[in-house]
Amino acid sequence: MFADPQSLTIGTALTLPRIGSGLGQGVFKTSDGLVKYSLVQIEGKRNRRTARVDYKKVAPDPLNAAQNLNYSMSCYFVLDVPPIGFTVTEQLNMITGFTGNMSAATNANWTKFIGGES
Repeated sequence: MFADPQSLTIGTALTLPRIGSGLGQGVFKTSDGLVKYSLVQIEGKRNRRTARVDYKKVAPDPLNAAQNLNYSMSCYFVLDVPPIGFTVTEQLNMITGFTGNMSAATNANWTKFIGGES
């Protein structure tokens, strides 16, 4: 089980207390409700493990600065594996290889990805 609370830095450090849990899931949220961190484990013919962050904000409408709009974005990571065939070490190597490639050299590949490059 993940510790309560969770810490997450999105520009600034955030504290997310646990607001829900159940069989194979945990949910954490900031006190203002703007950032939610969800962990879901689904096991069956394939094991699907998802870590997701949802972020909401209110900001001016670019077409009408006098009006505010609600905006949201999400970022998630999914690990999809068969119940047998890959060790924990192999799965961890896949994750660290992937995230290491994307964040290498000051997040250069993440920046390219955000910019629409492939």
